[in-house]
Amino acid sequence: MEIECDPIYAKVDELLDVLTKSKSLHILLILHEAGHPLSFTKLKLSVDTSGTTVSRRLNELEKYGLVSREISEATSISYRLTEKSESLAPIIQSMYEWCDMWSQS
Repeated sequence: MEIECDPIYAKVDELLDVLTKSKSLHILLILHEAGHPLSFTKLKLSVDTSGTTVSRRLNELEKYGLVSREISEATSISYRLTEKSESLAPIIQSMYEWCDMWSQS
């Protein structure tokens, strides 16, 4: 008897693959807490890592539909959360809270 795997499991695996890369969750949290678009420089300083890492993560998050890039008239680029990632924000926040709660025991 062959058991068929629910296709949603693959989607969860795909999401976790994106989120568990270095600094992905941190970038999403910073953008969520800011509540407005942030420049690349501001994100890099807030995440405290190399520009290469931030650039890669932003590209991956954008490709997955969690971050959008905005280019202003002055050709400055900023990043914001998409509606898709805004709906994910409470789940991410609860993971931080869970870790905080259990790290103290």
